[in-house]
Amino acid sequence: MKPIIDHIQITVKDMKVAEAFYDKFLPIVGFDIKNKVSAFIEEHDFHVIEYTHELLAFAITSPRQAFKNEPVHRRKPGALHHLAFKAGTREEVDNAYQELLKIGAVIVSEPQIHPEYSENYYAVYFKDMENIKYEIVCDKKL
Repeated sequence: MKPIIDHIQITVKDMKVAEAFYDKFLPIVGFDIKNKVSAFIEEHDFHVIEYTHELLAFAITSPRQAFKNEPVHRRKPGALHHLAFKAGTREEVDNAYQELLKIGAVIVSEPQIHPEYSENYYAVYFKDMENIKYEIVCDKKL
């Protein structure tokens, strides 16, 4: 078996706010929002919107009503710390950064080398509207 991720589901606080953001963000990393489906499973208090790509499905899901007012924090046990998308070149990272600025992503760190990871680790870090952290990284030599 190879360590390939099939799908990821991220629980968000507000589905409408999140959907508006991910409709703009996911095409930056290669998703076509025409390949988006939505479902509500009432008995599980569960709304999901899934964006599909041949390599990965990415979904946003609603919180249970009991948790809807809890703050998002990446350092809570069981929480997603951050999710990194791999870019093929540094230019792709730079282009993604420009697009992220246009869609209102919260930039944590502009594209730059992060020598604490490796001499070739070039990444931009950002957050969505609900404080969920992401990264777009290229670790290839120039």
